[in-house]
Amino acid sequence: MSGSEAMGSLTSLVLATIAFVGSHFLLSHPLRASLVKRMGEGGFLAVYSIVALFTFGWMVWAGVAMEPMAPRWVAPLWFYEWAAPALMLLAAILLVGANIRNPAFPNPTGASTAIRPATGVFAVTRHPMNWAFMIWAITHFILSGTPLNIVLTIGLFVLTFFGSLLQDRKKEGLMGDAWQGWEARTSFIPFRAVLDGRIPVGAIWPGWISLLGGIGLWAAASWAHHIPVGLFAWMI
Repeated sequence: MSGSEAMGSLTSLVLATIAFVGSHFLLSHPLRASLVKRMGEGGFLAVYSIVALFTFGWMVWAGVAMEPMAPRWVAPLWFYEWAAPALMLLAAILLVGANIRNPAFPNPTGASTAIRPATGVFAVTRHPMNWAFMIWAITHFILSGTPLNIVLTIGLFVLTFFGSLLQDRKKEGLMGDAWQGWEARTSFIPFRAVLDGRIPVGAIWPGWISLLGGIGLWAAASWAHHIPVGLFAWMI
């Protein structure tokens, strides 16, 4: 592939990533209310899904079309063998735990769920799912500075970081005092509410479902890499 072709593929990936992230922000926040009013919830979800699938498919196509390009940096061996697997294990536990009684999920009991004490992964951060993806993005950004990796990890980080902030604003409007109280008792930055004394240290125990589910997900992801990472790097 010539230099101009490589740059063209990279430009396509950048544009696809901007389209994916930007359309998610627009449809999830400023445009959502007006579109739901016009189309109904079902129609909005259909449009949202089509746009998301199209832009994500564009990202995949652009990424596959790119020839391998030399990385601008490579993480040191200690980060690859120890820090990255530990960070990804934390991310896996957060991701699994985020699906258990998450007050941010759309459901009729969301307000009452937000009134409960913050425990498990929600004692770590009130956005455990988004932080799971942010940790993934940060870890993989450090691991390898290929142009493909740089674009994808920055795009995912921007989506989940600012998505968390915008979700707080949206939930404040939808749930009022319940969500504001949840914000006061929890933290956006992982472990901050524990460090400043709002949450006892023992509350961060994730529970057996989150812990074992996270370990299982982490082990499966390690195996899927087909190279010695995570669990398999520690066994060598």
